Amino acid sequence: MDQRQVELTAWVTRAFEQLGLDLAPDWRLTPVSGDASFRRYFRVHSHNLTWVAVDAPPATEDSHQFVAIARAWAPLNIHVPRIHACDLTQGFMLQSDLGDTLYLDVLDAQSADALYAKALVSLTHIQQCVTLGRGVELPRYDAKMLMFEVGLFREWFVEQLLGLKLDATEEALLDQLFSALTDSALAQPQVCVHRDFHSRNLMVSRESTPGVIDFQGAVIGPITYDLVSLLRDCYIDWPSHKVYEWMARFGQVLVREGLMEVYDDELFRSWFDLMGMQRHLKAVGIFSRLKLRDGKPNYLIDVPRTLGYIQQVLESYPEFDEQAQWLRRRVIPAMVASGQFDADAIRRWLQR
Repeated sequence: MDQRQVELTAWVTRAFEQLGLDLAPDWRLTPVSGDASFRRYFRVHSHNLTWVAVDAPPATEDSHQFVAIARAWAPLNIHVPRIHACDLTQGFMLQSDLGDTLYLDVLDAQSADALYAKALVSLTHIQQCVTLGRGVELPRYDAKMLMFEVGLFREWFVEQLLGLKLDATEEALLDQLFSALTDSALAQPQVCVHRDFHSRNLMVSRESTPGVIDFQGAVIGPITYDLVSLLRDCYIDWPSHKVYEWMARFGQVLVREGLMEVYDDELFRSWFDLMGMQRHLKAVGIFSRLKLRDGKPNYLIDVPRTLGYIQQVLESYPEFDEQAQWLRRRVIPAMVASGQFDADAIRRWLQR
């Protein structure tokens, strides 16, 4: 065990004592997973029961917001982990165990309708939680944050991973695109946004609602953000007609829930498409940063699919024709030449 795990083990022992619970003599801590951050998760096994212990180093992870959100969302029929104990100075938490089965593990053509219906019910509950109480406010997903995120695409993917040097015309094309996406996002009704609502952060549960995790980045932001995160997932894809069918159904639910005054299909689809492009540009930048800065190359597997979503939307809107041509002319050949991406994936998603 490394030093952090040793300290976490000792802390779990003290936490159980403070909770008045007995640990079995043979209790153990086993790794569950890590994620794209520096957090690590371990399962606590004792007396045939399990909990999850979290190591979130305070130097890199601020867990205050996670705890505040978990405690605010739990009474709203949002199935989040229960926080049994936490020491945010050390960066340790003890949570209820939501299991091992991700939505991604079981989603298929037969299960998708039912699983997404449950997820979208949870999403309407999340969207209505615009305040956390106790003086804790969610940040605003403002223009500065939105522009910073799409800038990750230019910095980490285009310039650093692919090594492209952009001329003034290319810089202007990206600036125009980023501004249009930001304007569209800010024009939408603003609700509570999970900000990572997708198949790897939803757990299959015996409950009527999915387990929801990894919500510490929640903000007040655009009403389509979590919807497009779920339906145009970076890790699993669906036919466009099915995506828009789910989108329209949810848009009408938003009106019934009072989160939107009217549902206009053309406007809502535009919001949905452009919001997805903003998110996917950010995701491609983050996947590239994970490889270059953090030594986690596996996320590059998902770049062709994610960039394929961007290409699909660019080519659907005439005002983005120049950006679509730039992607085909400059970016895709550079991806092929870099040798860092699966050639079949590039052909499937980008060379159609």
